[in-house]
Amino acid sequence: MSKKALTILRLSMAVTFIWISIMIFQEPLFWGGFIQPWAANLLPGPLEQVMISTAIMELIIGVAMLFNIYTWIAALIASLHLLVILITVGIDSITVRDIGLLGASVALFLSTVPKHITDKLCRKNKS
Repeated sequence: MSKKALTILRLSMAVTFIWISIMIFQEPLFWGGFIQPWAANLLPGPLEQVMISTAIMELIIGVAMLFNIYTWIAALIASLHLLVILITVGIDSITVRDIGLLGASVALFLSTVPKHITDKLCRKNKS
């Protein structure tokens, strides 16, 4: 991926995560209402607190991507988070865009993970 394309991807993902975190902070129970009942029963605490924690996590992801700080870790966490969203909320007219965000976060992770880490993983798989 070219450096310009990677920068556009990183910054657009950053804005998306920061924006949604602000929206969740404003109305945590509204956003928590998208969670399927079976998944809501598995939450480790009250829905509002879990959603505020989610907003904090998304803000950290967005800021890390914005300032290019451990972008590969932020992208990995974003990918896992989006996968959890798709499982616990389901795919509907709201979350269908999360499929694209998941693909973008995976692409960002693969494009930014340090070479020494991929080299270690490849060596372990050859052993």
